[in-house]
Amino acid sequence: MSDRPWSGSIHSQAHQRERSSPISSHQITTKSWFYSVLGIYLVSGLSISAWLVRVPAIAQELNLSAGPLGLLLLTQTVGAFLSVSASGMVVMKLGAQKTLWLTFALMMVGGLGLAVGVSFLHSVLVAGIGLGLFGLGQATYSVGANVQGAAVERALKKQRMPLMHGCFSIGTVIGSIVGTAMTAVGVSVFWHMLSVYIVAIILVVLSLRNTRHEGEDIHPGTTGLMAIVSSDEGQGTFTIRHAWSEKRTVLLGIFVLGMALAEGSANDWVALALTDGYGASASVGAVGYGLFVAAMTTGRLLGTGLLNMYGRVAVMRVACILAVIGLGTFVVSPWIGLGMVAIFVWGTGAALGFPVGMSAAADDPFRASARVSVVSTVGYGAFLGGPPLLGVLGEALGVRNGLAVVLVLVVVSLCLVPQLTSPDRRNRPEPKDEPARWVNEGEDLADEDTTERPMSMDDALRARKRHGDQNGDES
Repeated sequence: MSDRPWSGSIHSQAHQRERSSPISSHQITTKSWFYSVLGIYLVSGLSISAWLVRVPAIAQELNLSAGPLGLLLLTQTVGAFLSVSASGMVVMKLGAQKTLWLTFALMMVGGLGLAVGVSFLHSVLVAGIGLGLFGLGQATYSVGANVQGAAVERALKKQRMPLMHGCFSIGTVIGSIVGTAMTAVGVSVFWHMLSVYIVAIILVVLSLRNTRHEGEDIHPGTTGLMAIVSSDEGQGTFTIRHAWSEKRTVLLGIFVLGMALAEGSANDWVALALTDGYGASASVGAVGYGLFVAAMTTGRLLGTGLLNMYGRVAVMRVACILAVIGLGTFVVSPWIGLGMVAIFVWGTGAALGFPVGMSAAADDPFRASARVSVVSTVGYGAFLGGPPLLGVLGEALGVRNGLAVVLVLVVVSLCLVPQLTSPDRRNRPEPKDEPARWVNEGEDLADEDTTERPMSMDDALRARKRHGDQNGDES
């Protein structure tokens, strides 16, 4: 029997319900669930890129210079900050699937409000309100997607989170290509965004119909294979507050913070760092950004297989070292050619940090919803808050020199890589009478049936032997 207080009746009831109850009106297989979650991530990338790629057109339509345009874009950041601060509580209260429905609707209303404000009303106020609503929806949508992603990954018993985040990157690439084409043929911001959002709505409806959700697969209050439950020892529900008090969860959050900032800082500043720090042209800066995005996408698509082969700790130690080498070289290199190579190394190293942190937070399915929410909140906080702070440093030190702060935080993430090991595996003593078996980090709970079950024959023989030894000592 497991010594964890939540392992007894909760696990038994969970698996009994999963075996005896229909998942929904139509059977949802784990494979279809996985593909649906990929669709959820793809939609997020499409939805964001639909307006990001049209920022120059938005500025032109609203007659905004760089300063006022920055204030307009700040409304999305403010909305996202407000959202991400409450995202964990929202996911815990509503469950991931309901959260995704609600926040996606908010994203669509906000995005179309932005488009109407730009193309028809020419109103900065309406556009700003729309962009703020989009930010409110998008940040919590991302947290809900991570909770669903971590759940389906556990069901598959394989590392798949990097592939999911790779689908987000693919969505941004597709959205950028479509937006560039729409701009070239003179399609307005409204009709461009409306057409993309119609596709996004269809994808989300199809995807969310095939995701597992609360009250249907394990126990009321669960998300996929993750549960928000009260323990059978009367300790109460495991909440966001409890997750924040856990040392490993906080350290995982710090690990993700460093890696998320390595990604987010490049998205916002690498093009400007090339033009400001290396004296490159704007077109070379755009190529540098594209190189980083390509490295991120490649790292996520290829890294999934490496994680399954070698485990989290080994792969992420190499990834963090690559990020440190790439970012450090970019900061100090006197040659732009070497700087471009460094960008690709930097992007490859940073690609896996965020998704692997989500997987590590989900190691225990009965506490994973709260932990994933906490780590997601820290990570998206770094995405949102880090780049503006780097802007302040860049003003004082230069953009390229300001990135040295990110380098320090990536080194901290490298030091925290051992926290990615599953605590169950780390604390479990190896049986003395059985050969050691290699298990990749994160596979423990997924590979083992944690339900109450009859004692096996080998266990019975060992118990009988111990009982005989005790009787012999007593006699």
